[in-house]
Amino acid sequence: MIKRNRVVITGMGVLAPNGVGLEAFWDSLLQGRSGIGRITLFDASNLKSQIAGEVKNFDPFEWIEPELKPKRMARHSQFAYAATKMALKDAGLEINDADLPSPTPVVVGVSTSAMDIIERSISDFDRHGFRGMSPTAISALKPQAAANAIADRIGVHAHAATVSTACPSGLDAIASAAMTIRTGEAELAIAGGADAPLTPHTVAAFIASGLTVPYNGDPESASKPFDLNRESGVLAEGAGMFVLENLERAEARGAHIYLELTGYAAQRDLEPAQYGSGLRSSMEMALANARCEKSKIDYISAYGPGDPMLDAAEIRFIKEVFGPYAYSIPISSIKGVTGNPLAAAGPLQIAACALTMRDQLIPPTANYQTADPDCDLDVVPLRARKAKVDRALLNVRGLGGSASSLVMDRVFC
Repeated sequence: MIKRNRVVITGMGVLAPNGVGLEAFWDSLLQGRSGIGRITLFDASNLKSQIAGEVKNFDPFEWIEPELKPKRMARHSQFAYAATKMALKDAGLEINDADLPSPTPVVVGVSTSAMDIIERSISDFDRHGFRGMSPTAISALKPQAAANAIADRIGVHAHAATVSTACPSGLDAIASAAMTIRTGEAELAIAGGADAPLTPHTVAAFIASGLTVPYNGDPESASKPFDLNRESGVLAEGAGMFVLENLERAEARGAHIYLELTGYAAQRDLEPAQYGSGLRSSMEMALANARCEKSKIDYISAYGPGDPMLDAAEIRFIKEVFGPYAYSIPISSIKGVTGNPLAAAGPLQIAACALTMRDQLIPPTANYQTADPDCDLDVVPLRARKAKVDRALLNVRGLGGSASSLVMDRVFC
């Protein structure tokens, strides 16, 4: 029988609209304190929606060595690099041959890629022609740029890869990296997701497609997962990066272990008419891969972007998968606080689940005021809840019908 190594998370790095660093991020989730505000990264006064979830007070020079030319990097690459440094520090690891063995996979999920570099390059070309093009733009705008920046810093032992599957990209990247450890190809990996879609053309495109809320009232209450009066999601940016290790290696070096990744699956909607139906299959398969009975799930971290159709569909498929037990499971969405940071959504949910297991506290669904009959499960409204959480299920669903689910277990050492 082929041995399947157990995969655990030993380090986490988070940059989110509601906080940079684990404790700032976690405190705001527990308090339901939103990170959504007026757009400041550019002049959004002519847009129908002028709010988003920006990562605030981020100085790339605090995290990125000057010789790497931080200003030449795309914003999402800056995020991914900074979050990786946080995760390595959190794991108690240095960038050297002893701590990062060969090979060290680096897998980064991205959804929109380097939109800031692309839009700036087009503007430079329109104004100055060929002479206005930056010679570094081509390397900065590649989808692979974020993973390359991290791998270049680690050195020759790193193997860089990029995953792009819409919003599940970050979660799928982590699952890909986990598989290299599970099969024995690697002992340690760095993985996660990052996106920075808050640029004029990208925000305008999301508004035109109806994928971000047409709302300019109180920004902090704009994202309303599962609430009857929700209108749409709120676009955001951010990054979540993780150190994954073979359990035996983590235990041998005395590492703090947040959780174990036990089951994962990805599926697409059965057909366009069955909106969100990929979630039903991804949940079923992730539970099967984890060899987990449905009654053993203590908490579900819902995708719950605040979209009227998708929120209701996710709740419906949770009920189809779990049957009557669905009404006994606490379910919450963190997007009332974070907004939807696309490829970073799944990683931020993983970080929230890890901290939930650490503190045995479930983060609430912020801004939930009016019950929706189509979302009639226990969505942990408004206030954090003390609960025994040893096993959690996480969902992410993306534009185009892709869906991914992950089962995570608390590790008792």
